[in-house]
Amino acid sequence: MNTESSTVEILLIEDNPEDAELTMRALKKSKITNNICHLKDGEEAINYLFPDKGLNHNALPKVILLDLKLPKVDGIQILKRLKSDERTKLIPVVILTSSQEERDIVESYKLGVNSYVTKPVGFEKFINAVSKLGLYWLLLNQPTKRD
Repeated sequence: MNTESSTVEILLIEDNPEDAELTMRALKKSKITNNICHLKDGEEAINYLFPDKGLNHNALPKVILLDLKLPKVDGIQILKRLKSDERTKLIPVVILTSSQEERDIVESYKLGVNSYVTKPVGFEKFINAVSKLGLYWLLLNQPTKRD
């Protein structure tokens, strides 16, 4: 787990180290450099978001960037858990994946995902897409207040 600050703004759940590095580089390029936590598999994500002793509301991220094809617990299972829990259902979740399968897209939206983005092929396109995602979800989007 890579956390640059105790208050997480962006939770990146991505098993591919190259995609994770590109995502973090894109966010840094857009001057969104602090408060990023990178988790490498679905089990790690579940343990982070739903610790045994109850979730600390101060640790909730402002946005979650979630890959679907994860080891141990896949992204759809994580999304189901997030959107079915009162403490986490309002956190914006952006699927950031290479999957263009219609069933993944439909299932994600049925479960309440906020956005579904297919990872662009090519370095510059990927950097540009992630930069725009970060700027939108952290600076332009008006989040709901959580108790």
